[in-house]
Amino acid sequence: MKALIALEDGTTFTGQSFTGHGEAVGEIVFNTSLSGYQEVLTDPSYTGQIVTMTYPLIGNYGINPEDMESAAVHPRAFLIKEYNAYPSNHRSRQTLASFLKEFDVLGVEGFDTRALVRHIRSKGAMKGMVSTRDLDRESLVRRAGEWPGFIGRDLVKDITCKEPYGWADNHPVPGSNFTTAQTGLTDPFKVVAFDFGIKYNQLRLLTEKGCRVQVVPANTSADAVLAMAPDGVFLSNGPGDPEGIEGVVDTIRGLLGKLPIFGICLGHQMLGLAYGGRAYKLKFGHRGGNQPVKDLTTGHVEITAQNHGFCIDVDSLPKGEVEVTHINLNDNSLEGMRHTKFPAFSVQYHPEFAPGPHDAIYLFDRFIDMMRK
Repeated sequence: MKALIALEDGTTFTGQSFTGHGEAVGEIVFNTSLSGYQEVLTDPSYTGQIVTMTYPLIGNYGINPEDMESAAVHPRAFLIKEYNAYPSNHRSRQTLASFLKEFDVLGVEGFDTRALVRHIRSKGAMKGMVSTRDLDRESLVRRAGEWPGFIGRDLVKDITCKEPYGWADNHPVPGSNFTTAQTGLTDPFKVVAFDFGIKYNQLRLLTEKGCRVQVVPANTSADAVLAMAPDGVFLSNGPGDPEGIEGVVDTIRGLLGKLPIFGICLGHQMLGLAYGGRAYKLKFGHRGGNQPVKDLTTGHVEITAQNHGFCIDVDSLPKGEVEVTHINLNDNSLEGMRHTKFPAFSVQYHPEFAPGPHDAIYLFDRFIDMMRK
């Protein structure tokens, strides 16, 4: 079934839908991971985006329930070079096509993904539209340009959990109140995790490290968190422009200095805004499992997984109060920071990323040490 991909600058590509009829509009981005397409699809940070995979063959190991990073698929469309309709893996329970159809997400194959990625790297991430229904190039380009984009929009309010929940036995526990972690520890740490678009593996790792976790909606107040008497606060990943999210910066400011804080991705950006910094949009973002990051506190270089289109301007952070701890070796952008007076630190990348790399899992141990001290 013919599908047309149109970018706001007039560039178009013709492919084939492998999920039937559909239409989607969003920001067209690319991911450079060699595996983990199920984790990409279920990552809430991709809300509102059309994701292109640079690895050419997708679908070859199918889909299974154990590798979900959330309860839904979040990209609006999935663009690949070649779809494998016959997965071969003992863990596979369904095909990629049936999985996308289940969540009404359009899948397109059979076009030059390399050309699309090179165009985005040259011109920057841009608005786009994919359709099997509207195959008029001028119409689709115009409609892509009319989409409002992400700047200044609050995407978190639509995907954060509606009610608090806990985590145990590799599953969410509705309601809950610091469900006992399956760690064997007699007195595990209690962690309040803000859901800005949280990924399940963050909860898995916090539990494995000896924490009892209570996940709360993004609009939870600082007073409500303090009333729970936790040992620490975790700020999750999430989608979109950090400066468009309402209320969270003031909440974080109300927690600074009162509890240890660890932020990842959007949580890192929100923490940077709480420090007094500013955010800016990257040209084409960092998305994939092969981003080199240097830990300035140790001199070690980590290969990291990332998924973000915005970044904190390092020059906007208050001098003497915030220390830069990590930088991206591709473009020298800020990848990690810590407060010099309060127990708070954060990274722009995903140390919990499944299926990997796992170079940065030590950061969860750093958070545990911070709570212990």
